[in-house]
Amino acid sequence: MPWFDLPLEQLREYRTTTEEPTGLDEWWAKRLEQARGLAEPPVLTRYQPDVYAPLEVYDVEFSGAAGDRVKAWYIRPRTSAGQAPVVVKFIGYGGGRSLPADHMVLPALGHALFVMDTRDQGGRWSTGATRPANSLVMTLGITQPEEYYYTRLFTDAVRAVETAADLADVATVAVSGASQGGGLALASAALAPRRVAVCHADVPFLCDIQRGITLAPHAPYTEIPEFLEHNVSLIPAALDTLRYVDCALLARRITAECLLSVGLMDVICPPSTVFAAYNEITAGKDIAVHQFTGHEVPSAHVERQLSHLRQYLGASG
Repeated sequence: MPWFDLPLEQLREYRTTTEEPTGLDEWWAKRLEQARGLAEPPVLTRYQPDVYAPLEVYDVEFSGAAGDRVKAWYIRPRTSAGQAPVVVKFIGYGGGRSLPADHMVLPALGHALFVMDTRDQGGRWSTGATRPANSLVMTLGITQPEEYYYTRLFTDAVRAVETAADLADVATVAVSGASQGGGLALASAALAPRRVAVCHADVPFLCDIQRGITLAPHAPYTEIPEFLEHNVSLIPAALDTLRYVDCALLARRITAECLLSVGLMDVICPPSTVFAAYNEITAGKDIAVHQFTGHEVPSAHVERQLSHLRQYLGASG
């Protein structure tokens, strides 16, 4: 795939033209308070201790948006050197939390890990446990921001951060994810700034969405124009809804130390949409620019993330 977006020097200056909704902070505060008001205590069940020793793995059920129960994994290293720093991990589009065996790097290095399942997904490339389905979710409830799928998923993400911090008895956590998971990392860092100290967002989705749906030639962004092609009367309402979950707008609220990545050949999350979010972040930040990479993260970037995590969140042991 050739470079198809703006030149790199323009990407570094690019700003979204989407206008932020009036009262966005108050609107999100209301959504989150409603979820907290309906929340019940998380339930933890020890999972396969004979398989995963000496780590401790728990199958978790916690309360997300509207009080709905959401599944997660909580993987904790056994340590006698104080509390382990915690990372909350979010999953890419179509995937679910999978099995604990897929999430062992960070626990092996002394971090506790909370892996949030994704409601109504987990039917494609990794399995889920929260109403798993092979769903196309980009247009679910898109005509009303209060009912939009990603309003619920962003709320789930904030509740995952709060639940993980409470379980580990720590003040702050790190958030991490790629693609949709990267968007959720940015959203949770923006909506729970006092709880999130570090944000890793790789090739993040859901940034500068109104540009993404007119530029990306591949799904998931294409789900929206395919829907609006025939439902023309719904276009104004749909575009308005998307502003409430646009991470390029929410990113202005992030206070965490941030490390993002972008592939200049990414046809799923175009580079300009990633830079649209990155350029709005006013906290400490860095971005790894991969010139010949598409919608993937090179293995070398993982070590950079681990170093960044150790620098800003620490490690037990």
